[in-house]
Amino acid sequence: MVPHGIHHLTAISARIRDNHRFYTGPLGMRLVKRSVNQDDVRAYHLFYADAVGSPGSDLTFFDWPARPERRGSRSITRTNLRIPRRSLDWWTARLREIGVSPAPVTERGGRLTVDFDDPEGQRLSLVADDGEPAHPWERSPVPAEHQVLGLGPIELTVPALEPTDATLRAIGMRASSDWEEPGSGGQSVHRYEMGEGGAGAELHIVVDPELAPSRLGAGGVHHVAFRIRDAEYDAWADYLNALGIPNSGKVDRFWFRSLYFREPNGVLFELATDGPGFGVDEDAATLGETLVLPPFLEHRREEIVANLKPID
Repeated sequence: MVPHGIHHLTAISARIRDNHRFYTGPLGMRLVKRSVNQDDVRAYHLFYADAVGSPGSDLTFFDWPARPERRGSRSITRTNLRIPRRSLDWWTARLREIGVSPAPVTERGGRLTVDFDDPEGQRLSLVADDGEPAHPWERSPVPAEHQVLGLGPIELTVPALEPTDATLRAIGMRASSDWEEPGSGGQSVHRYEMGEGGAGAELHIVVDPELAPSRLGAGGVHHVAFRIRDAEYDAWADYLNALGIPNSGKVDRFWFRSLYFREPNGVLFELATDGPGFGVDEDAATLGETLVLPPFLEHRREEIVANLKPID
């Protein structure tokens, strides 16, 4: 019983209209679920993914009017998006065309990557992967052969490796390799794999004991979720309790079921089931086009809609 990949990553936007334009326009991802934060229904929760919202392809955002993130330690510090290997030059040119200044192509952990920031400062990278788009979105402004494949390695920065290492090993992840971060003056990066491994099933842990803690805000990341099998959900809930890890208990998000906990350095983790998926309440052809609420919020639709601003 181990997580078998990255499920989704959730970040914060204070400019949700601009956010929507950037991720569905220049980045060419599909808005597959237009909903609200179930714990704060005044805020949108938008899910961008491939054409069908495959687990492992969703990058999601809470719509909070927050100050910009203060970058620092004890946080998720970089989000990788996998692209076809042959598309790296195409994407580098596209970023320049849309006014984004990408960093030079570099090698990180044996893979070619291009770093850049989104309009609110979230640190992103495009990482060359051997895959091909399995579910391209036919209405994307990005040609099908170049579309984002899904989430790649997620980078955390912590002041000490040992506490995080112990938690990752306890939930079934394995340390596989280390390297020196390019241009960092000797900063070490530690790769952890889950399941069968690969770019969509990795965490990269940067250790920096001198860096001050981050302050969560716009352009920052709220949490990362790992994929677990639907049939193992109850067993995972029992296992976290048996380990003595404080956690949320079972949380039904309707499109998936979740368990939340913080690793010892303070980064919020989620275990999320692959199913039932985003197609359970919408037709595949019209995913994300209208506001969808889980059944337990539907009775509040009028109140919720009245407090939301249009994003199109």
